[in-house]
Amino acid sequence: MSQSHKPNHFLTLKTLPPATILSLVHRSLAFKHAHPHTPPASNTNMLHGKTLALLFTKKSTRTRISAETAWSSLGGHPMFLGANDIQLGDPAKGGESWRDTATVVGSMVDAVFARLGDHKEIEELAQYSRAPVINALTAKYHPMQALADIMTIYEATLGERVLKEIVSSGEDLPRLEGVKVAWVGDANNIINSLLVSLPRLGIHVSVATPAGYEIDADIKEFVAVEGARAKNVAGDTYGTVSYTTDPSVACNGAHIIVTDTWVSMGQEADKESKLKDFAGYKVTEAMAKLGNAHPDWKFMHCLPRKLEEVDDEVFYNPDRSLVFSEAENRKWTAIAVFEHVMGGK
Repeated sequence: MSQSHKPNHFLTLKTLPPATILSLVHRSLAFKHAHPHTPPASNTNMLHGKTLALLFTKKSTRTRISAETAWSSLGGHPMFLGANDIQLGDPAKGGESWRDTATVVGSMVDAVFARLGDHKEIEELAQYSRAPVINALTAKYHPMQALADIMTIYEATLGERVLKEIVSSGEDLPRLEGVKVAWVGDANNIINSLLVSLPRLGIHVSVATPAGYEIDADIKEFVAVEGARAKNVAGDTYGTVSYTTDPSVACNGAHIIVTDTWVSMGQEADKESKLKDFAGYKVTEAMAKLGNAHPDWKFMHCLPRKLEEVDDEVFYNPDRSLVFSEAENRKWTAIAVFEHVMGGK
């Protein structure tokens, strides 16, 4: 496809420099703390007259609501296109290909926010779309969630007062060297997105997944290559990354413990076997204590939460759980991403 101007796609945090990731978090914090419900007045009409196509082949709560409210708050018009709303599907069965869909939709809207299946689908969508494509979730990556998670980690680590001072002064966000995040759960798009971003911000990551649920080899390779590169760059500190099958080992010294659903959409048939494989992975106070987590450790989950993943004592504990502020941050980071993709500040 020939294009005189290449769209500013947002498909994964893997391709973004750490400075850009921190800039997006900084901007998200500015939106959140300047005005509780709307972005700064100077930006409220930035997307006036512009349409966002929300192309979703999977159900959604936080992703859809955050995108629609974020785009609207900048003066634009969000248009939801569910799997049954458009003629998407296998051309051999009467559907329309990703290439044709991208060409048509991309010619009529100003941006495409796509929640799809295989990561190759969004890559093909981006290849043929004239409008910028934003990854709202694929089986490989979930950069919108990871960005909100990073914002939440900054809030939990530095605190609101310090962050407000940084935002108001225009200073850059510091790298969070020494902070440790423990992942206890499945190897999925969330931890993939955290692994390609957190270590590059100086954050240590320990990953516990059951045997047979290892992190993809290409993600591990990226982490290793980036770590080796950082050692050869003066002043570039890189967070350590470790892998284990023991949740208590992963939690050792952790400031943040993160998990996600073990049975993703479309995997319901595997639930019984997965629950057996993930025995002992439920996040509890006892698990954290056994693993010698930091005394003031916090809990994160991208939601929706299933009862087998974390108990109520942790999930609803205001001194532990960050899940609902994490969910709200999806809106603020969406505003920052839209501004970035559409050529704003």
